[in-house]
Amino acid sequence: MAFARRPGAKSGILRRMSITIRIPTPLRPYVGGSKEIASDAGTVAEVLTSLSATYPDLKKHLFNEEGKLRSFVNVYLGDEDVRYLQGADTLVPDGATLSIVPSVAGGINQNPVTHLSEPDGALSHAEIRRYSRHLILPEIAMSGQKKLKQASVLLVGAGGLGAPAAMYLAAAGVGHLGIVDFDVVDESNLQRQIIHGQSTVGKPKLQSATQRIKDINPFVEVTGYEEPLTSANALRIFADYDVIVDGTDNFPTRYLVNDACVLLGKPNVYGSIFRFEGQASVFYAKEGPCYRCLYPEPPPPGLVPSCAEGGVLGVLPGVIGVIQATEAIKLITGIGEPLIGRLLLYDALEMRFRELKLRKDPACPICGEHPTVRELIDYDAFCGVPARNGAAHEESHGVPEITVKELKQRIEAGLEKTNTILIDVREPYEWQIAHLDAARLIPKGEIHNHLHELSQADEILVHCRSGARSAEVVKFLINDVGFRKVKNVKGGILAWAREIDPRVPTY
Repeated sequence: MAFARRPGAKSGILRRMSITIRIPTPLRPYVGGSKEIASDAGTVAEVLTSLSATYPDLKKHLFNEEGKLRSFVNVYLGDEDVRYLQGADTLVPDGATLSIVPSVAGGINQNPVTHLSEPDGALSHAEIRRYSRHLILPEIAMSGQKKLKQASVLLVGAGGLGAPAAMYLAAAGVGHLGIVDFDVVDESNLQRQIIHGQSTVGKPKLQSATQRIKDINPFVEVTGYEEPLTSANALRIFADYDVIVDGTDNFPTRYLVNDACVLLGKPNVYGSIFRFEGQASVFYAKEGPCYRCLYPEPPPPGLVPSCAEGGVLGVLPGVIGVIQATEAIKLITGIGEPLIGRLLLYDALEMRFRELKLRKDPACPICGEHPTVRELIDYDAFCGVPARNGAAHEESHGVPEITVKELKQRIEAGLEKTNTILIDVREPYEWQIAHLDAARLIPKGEIHNHLHELSQADEILVHCRSGARSAEVVKFLINDVGFRKVKNVKGGILAWAREIDPRVPTY
């Protein structure tokens, strides 16, 4: 039986073979560092016996003294454990993949490294102790750890994605972390934004994140930007960083991050989350597609709800944020295969990962063959949303509005006396959290089915959680249906809890 390394192996002559044997990381030193080895087909026993004959140092890791496969080594044919097929007699057909999966321990090293040389003084003794598990990885070792120490990574956002990414990048020894965030810590953040805690509720997220990072690793320098990321400051902020990690939660900032990275030639480590699903990729226009290649245009405002409106499983941003941190480390150290040209999809409910191929769009307006976007633009206008910074953030959604104080007066006077109807367009599970007794629940997605129940003669007041979804419903009723006496309750039930009745729970 013949063996040959697959393309990418360090040495050896490539031959046309029938099957592929996948070699796990712990066993690669015994097969010349190869990830995959090609082999002739045969039974599992024949394949592994011949593999051990070709690589004698591997034999003791696969077989015991009696020549039997060790109990802590599993072998999979495709995604099936061969023990539940025909065991060692299982035939490995042409074109199949055989995976060796040994047990791997991640606990205490019983034979710790007692000395590492320090030829150029780049790492102190304290840093060597701290990063010892990296230093004994051949793929990282001293050279890779020095690259991490010399690297700078900018995290756009210290929320759900930025929190785990920042913590793991700090722990890994990235020398300089920048954080852009101008929000404050709210109790609703603590369900998923693990960099913050109860003691920092009400404090700026930047202050909270910096404090936690310094506690994780005092060797990391942190630079904070407590300001909104805009077209006016993005290029200036991004310029000093090697890698940009996108932890944003809105489309205008996401397109801004992408375009700034393309213009500056920076890799953009992308992540997004919603409810139970997440995405991750690396958009690097120098070597592959950018975010605009995947999504040339943003969805219309209100079509895709935010996590505040749609919810998110608390552990989901941890999974995606850690993937982002992993990709940043790979880019810095030059190891592995980054997610350039690949989109990783994660479904937490099914616990499945899928991967899709991405291609560079020749017609992309910023990274294509004939780019038309040569400078940063107005991304709020591009995405069709109101300005999100400064006083404009508090302005009307472009529809008639009523304040919660005015609503309170109407309710106390009796809505029925003035032919007024209050509609709550949130979802039933939101209604269960908190609601106004005077309101009638008609979820936004069902409003068109209830038009016959509404009268042009009545005044219709519409509210939701924060006023965004209800504003869309008001626009629909006025512009598409022809109602005239419709108003949006500014700030929604959150404003009611804040200004009228603090006993109403917020979420």
